[in-house]
Amino acid sequence: MNWFDPVVAVAGLLVGTVVGLTGMGGGALLTPILVYFFGVPPLAAVSSDVVASFFMKPIGGFVHLRRGTVHLRLVGWLCLGSVPAAFTGVVLLRALGDGEDLQRIVVTALGTLLVLASGAMAAKAYLTLRARSRRRREGTTLVPLHSVRARPLPTVAIGALAGLIVGMTSVGAGSVLIVCLMLLYPRITTRQLVGTDLVQAVPLVASASLGHIFFGDFQFGLAGSILVGAIPGVWMGARISSRTAGSLVRRALAVVMLASGVKLLGAPTAVVGLVALGAAVLGAAVWAAVRVRHGEAPLIWQQRRRKRAREAATPDLARDPGREEARH
Repeated sequence: MNWFDPVVAVAGLLVGTVVGLTGMGGGALLTPILVYFFGVPPLAAVSSDVVASFFMKPIGGFVHLRRGTVHLRLVGWLCLGSVPAAFTGVVLLRALGDGEDLQRIVVTALGTLLVLASGAMAAKAYLTLRARSRRRREGTTLVPLHSVRARPLPTVAIGALAGLIVGMTSVGAGSVLIVCLMLLYPRITTRQLVGTDLVQAVPLVASASLGHIFFGDFQFGLAGSILVGAIPGVWMGARISSRTAGSLVRRALAVVMLASGVKLLGAPTAVVGLVALGAAVLGAAVWAAVRVRHGEAPLIWQQRRRKRAREAATPDLARDPGREEARH
């Protein structure tokens, strides 16, 4: 691809909108789309997607910096591991093979990471729900972000893992990284972890982009076409997310990521359809049961209606400390 492709730009617009709504899903959606619907070689799709992501990441990070939901010390420790690991991931990928062998390795790695990322999204939602339930039960409040002390060694290790994932597959490691950070720093809210991840992702993706430009299969026309649609898409999605919750979109994204991963791993289309249907139906039923077990209504809109009724009955009701995470 040597020039602008409007169809790829439309795909970039759709994916960018999802990224703006949820803060995740760029590489997880766009790379499989480029491979299966546009016939782009897997390595070229990864390389061009990584470079395009470099121009999208700062948008979300800047918003979180302005809102004070970024732990800058954690950003520094994460970058210490992620920046060199991202570049190393590209070099390692190139060292694993060439031609069709390399393309097969990329496809297998993509499929595996998409399945893992889908599971990580479900784990993140559960950990958020459990933390919110614990705060209600114990009556605890959120602690100031600056009071949370960093744990350097495990934080650097988590950053290195995220860097390798992004460098080798372009699939954003946000979900996996945030779950690890939630286990390591249980006092930090999901929103704060998302902000911290988005800011550290800027130098991470910059390092991975440099590696793919030198050692990958970067295509300027492909990356440019993606950006023409993705940048306004991210802006539009962020505007929409400020007025409505993105929880339904996140659940749909998890199902799509799971189905895409299974397909990339070589499953027949019928099996992929059954996996997607099962994840959507059974997943919704299991999640409703989990919410009830942790003291919340089965559906998010029911929980919001219940909360509005409590606030109307008690106007001076104290703010729920988990409210800022309710949309996750």
